[in-house]
Amino acid sequence: MTKQKLGRIVMLGVLLLTALLFVRYFRQHPEYWHKLSQVSPWVVVWVILLNVVMLGVLVFLSDITIRMAGYKIDQKENFILTAYSTLANFFGPLQSGPGVRLAYLKSKHKVRLRDYIIATLIGLGLFAFYSAFFLLVGTRPLWQAVLGALVAGGISYAVVRVFMNREKKSSNSHLQLTGKLLAAMMIGTFVQVFIMVIWYYLELRAINPHIHFSQAMSYTGAANFSLYVSITPSAAGIREAFLLFSQRLHHVSTGDIAAANIIDRGAYVIFLGLLFVIVMAMHAKEKIRVPSKTVVKDAADE
Repeated sequence: MTKQKLGRIVMLGVLLLTALLFVRYFRQHPEYWHKLSQVSPWVVVWVILLNVVMLGVLVFLSDITIRMAGYKIDQKENFILTAYSTLANFFGPLQSGPGVRLAYLKSKHKVRLRDYIIATLIGLGLFAFYSAFFLLVGTRPLWQAVLGALVAGGISYAVVRVFMNREKKSSNSHLQLTGKLLAAMMIGTFVQVFIMVIWYYLELRAINPHIHFSQAMSYTGAANFSLYVSITPSAAGIREAFLLFSQRLHHVSTGDIAAANIIDRGAYVIFLGLLFVIVMAMHAKEKIRVPSKTVVKDAADE
C-alpha cells in the first residue's frame, strides 16, 4: 500500500510539474501558441484515425501474444480486452493496461502467467529493436542504426532468456514460439512503430512544415523508449523529457516538441472518449471482470 501511495504521489507530481512547465513555456513563447491556433482540425482527425488503425494492430498483437502463451480467445473478447486495457493504461495508475490483461487472462482462461509474460517480453523486445533502429537511422549512418538495433535486441533477448531459465516446471509450459507466430509478431510490431512515425510526422509538420520524415523517425524512436519507464498516463512528462534529451538526434526544437505533444494528447483524449463509448455500448464491464487483487505473484509459483 505504501508503494502504491508513493507511486500515485510521484505520478501526480510529474503530471503537475509537466503542466506547469507547459504553461510557463507557452507564456514565454506565445508564437507557438499562435502556431497551435492555426493548426487545421483535419490534423486532429487524421491522428484520431491513425489511433483507430493502431487499435486494430494492438488487437492483432494481443491475439499473437495469447497464442504464443498457448491459448486462443474469441476475437470480440480480444477486442474488448484490448480496448479496456488501453483505457486502463491511460486512466489507471502506473500503466495499468498490462496488469489488466494479465489478471483477466489468468482468472478467466487460466492462462499460465509465466508463458504470457515471456510472450509479452518478446513483443517488448521487438518494440525496442525497431525503436532503436528508427531512433538512429533518421539522422545517423546506417551502420550505427543497425548496431543500435542489435544492442537493443541483444539486451531484450538476454532478458527473455533469463526469465525463461527461471522456469521450474517446463512440463507445465504451453509456450508456442513457432516461426509463424514469431514472424507475425515481428511484422505486427514493425507496423505498430511505423504508424507511430506517420502520426508524429503529421503532428510535427502541422507545427513546422520544414520537419523532415527522417526527423520524425528519430523522434518516434526517442518517444517510444519513454514507455519503458512511464509512470504517468500516456507517459505525460516522461515522453517530453526523453524527446528533449535526444534533441541532438532528431533536431526538433523544444517549441515544436511542446506544441506537437499538445496536439497528440488532445487527439488521444478524444480517441479514448470515443473508445470508452464503444466499450460501454458493448457492455465490456460485465464481460471483462478483473479480480481486485493482483495475480502476478502467481507467476512465480508456476
